[in-house]
Amino acid sequence: MVDRPSVLASDMDGTFIPLDGNEENQRDLGVLTDELRRHRVELLYVTGRHFDLAMEAVRRHALPLPAWLICDVGTSIYHRDEDDEYRLEEPYAKHLDEIVDQMDVNRLHEQLLGIEGLVLQPPEKQGRFKLSYDCDAQRLIELTQQVLETLSLTGAPYREIASVDPFTGGGLIDLLPRGVSKAYALEWWVEEHDRPSNAIIFAGDSGNDLAALSAGYCSIVVGNARSAVIDQVAKAHQEAGWHDRLFLASKPATSGVLEGLRHFTAHHP
Repeated sequence: MVDRPSVLASDMDGTFIPLDGNEENQRDLGVLTDELRRHRVELLYVTGRHFDLAMEAVRRHALPLPAWLICDVGTSIYHRDEDDEYRLEEPYAKHLDEIVDQMDVNRLHEQLLGIEGLVLQPPEKQGRFKLSYDCDAQRLIELTQQVLETLSLTGAPYREIASVDPFTGGGLIDLLPRGVSKAYALEWWVEEHDRPSNAIIFAGDSGNDLAALSAGYCSIVVGNARSAVIDQVAKAHQEAGWHDRLFLASKPATSGVLEGLRHFTAHHP
């Protein structure tokens, strides 16, 4: 049974943020903002961006200010206070400290220095619990294997996420505390703040949204998502017997989120 939605947790790039040159997305951003307010739905961004880059996107695209931000692919959480200032959620940071157990990202970087071809990304793309590298996409599989071998040999409490940047075509390798992801951070937030999981909508478009889209929340897959993502999410919902928790939007990005929000709020005016 799906409750009246009280939270929209949304990916930013390719999902909530209007696509470049898409006039319908631009128009629908204002409508989406109004409908969130009308239905009293709290907004939470769940992004791979570092906090500063996430707030830069909010300003650049005139996005509504979120009540909460899950940043750095699930390795940091921020909340907005009564003065519209954002504060780090320290209990979550302490929780991740326990997972990494004295091995911070600086020590992890030292262990990976011997792997030729890894290029450390700029400081603004790093995080307290996230280490990010660029690499040649043609060597991505090879380098991924070398990183995995190093993690295994050293017992480092981190896991690896490898992908190809859809904008530049370059290879990307992120190291996160073992088990941590967007979905993990959202689940921690839900439990820590005693939110009903069946009143949460999650919207996403890509592979790093898969776990959250398949976690049992009401889920919106926007129309620009790749078919592989759509198929995996649909299969997960079908196998779990969730027949009323998935909306496959026909429109891309912002407009797809608006479609999905209207779908899930239709029976809860």
